[in-house]
Amino acid sequence: MELISGLPEDVARDCLIRVSYQQFSTVASVCKGWKTEVQMPEFRRQRRSTGHSQKVLVMVQARVEPEKSGTGSTKRLTNPAYRLSVFEPETGDWSELPPPPGFGSGLPVLCQLADVGYDLVVMGGLDPDSWKASNSVFIYNFLSAKWRRGTHMPGGPRTFFACASDSDRTVFVAGGHDDEKNALRSALAYDVGADKWVPLPDMAAERDECKAVFRRGRFVVVGGYRTEMQGRFERSAEAFDAATWKWDIVDDDFLDCATCPRTFVDGGDGDERVFMCSGGELMAMQGDTWQKLAKVPDEIRNVAYVGAFDGVVLLIGSSSFGESHMGFVFHVKSCNWRKLDTPEWFRGHVQTGCILEI
Repeated sequence: MELISGLPEDVARDCLIRVSYQQFSTVASVCKGWKTEVQMPEFRRQRRSTGHSQKVLVMVQARVEPEKSGTGSTKRLTNPAYRLSVFEPETGDWSELPPPPGFGSGLPVLCQLADVGYDLVVMGGLDPDSWKASNSVFIYNFLSAKWRRGTHMPGGPRTFFACASDSDRTVFVAGGHDDEKNALRSALAYDVGADKWVPLPDMAAERDECKAVFRRGRFVVVGGYRTEMQGRFERSAEAFDAATWKWDIVDDDFLDCATCPRTFVDGGDGDERVFMCSGGELMAMQGDTWQKLAKVPDEIRNVAYVGAFDGVVLLIGSSSFGESHMGFVFHVKSCNWRKLDTPEWFRGHVQTGCILEI
């Protein structure tokens, strides 16, 4: 059966790879041939190699509600409910994903996000009703536009952990703390396709409130603090090699200063740098040296999220606690900031985010 009647197969595929990710579920429902085509790994590779893939930023963001009907004004809730908002940097469009099953009134607070292929993985956090640590796992698939439940994270309660993925199959988790506020050394790997968790060897150090990236085949866990330090962050980092299944020697001086590594982020495909906001400055590390790139815009005093891709750094933050969140894009080559046009509905507090290439 022809993919598109009257067209050669290569031309038909060239048409399909240009479809927006928002239409994937519609395309897959047209016929069996189209569904098979968009689900093939080669379809995703062709979208990326031909420049038709789309970058999207998904954020765990507080919901804001209209204060009075028809006035256009909004209010911020004292105990906000969190949802998944989506920003497309190329088009400037904002939207919202449907909530996971059972969380229509709000996501687990402080849950973490990771990307694996067409899947967005939502893990852990605090149950918004009981405030108990949740080990739940939910996966949103952008092809089907549907959620599915994953196997819970094993090993007992874990919050404020670091996570990162290889963007292909596996999500890695490390550190955080248990219900008694004991910092953890343990680490896990989650095979999203197989829905299976496996333990990793323990890290050399306990790391509560650490941050992680996956780069060049290594799961790099940065900063955090030990139980007895309680909020006094360390500069060290260690990396797990996925090929040898071993942790590297701890680098005690990885960060430029001892600070919360929440804004630490990898530069993306083909970029050797990592980025981080510290002391009101956007910093970049290439090799072993940290350098100042630019001052964070004056309108941002509290940086909530930093993401990087294709030579740009995307920053979300606010002027002070409780104020509206706004976004800026920094073009690394030209060293220029550009403010994003953010609708009022998408100016709530941002807890974390994740950039996917679809």
